[in-house]
Amino acid sequence: MKHTPNYFMFHSVFASFFLPLLINSQVAAQSAEDLTAVNNILDAYHVAAAEANWESYFQLMSDDGVFLGSDAGERWTKAEFRAYASRSNGWDYLPEIRNVNFTPDGGSAWFDEILQSASYGTSRGTGILIKTEQGWKISQYALTFPIPNALAPSITAGIKEYESGQ
Repeated sequence: MKHTPNYFMFHSVFASFFLPLLINSQVAAQSAEDLTAVNNILDAYHVAAAEANWESYFQLMSDDGVFLGSDAGERWTKAEFRAYASRSNGWDYLPEIRNVNFTPDGGSAWFDEILQSASYGTSRGTGILIKTEQGWKISQYALTFPIPNALAPSITAGIKEYESGQ
């Protein structure tokens, strides 16, 4: 199932209108291009995961890429995550909100995004992309489940209890 998130319109309007006001036009044009490229990479990453297209999915990661899962013990190198993912039918996370920032030299970007999933509801993806000779690549992706503050005491108590029993 292919997704066309609505945030492209927002980011394109923001980048084309506000960035030139903040920085010179040459840098603004580069930032707008990079913002579009980063958004396209992240969207393609989610589409490839939903389609279980592991070849495309892992081409979007840098060679030294790392995936951090929602469990504290889930820190996978690209090779380890490929072995895990290749046994699955994929997963579907639909981005709703995304924020992207760039380092001053333009060589890397970091992001956070709110995702929706039929399996887990709201989750959060964060990570880092690096600019390589082959274009932008995901160097780190972390998936978390944001816990509403009102639920935090009972959730963290459950985690502590679980961890003490191991």
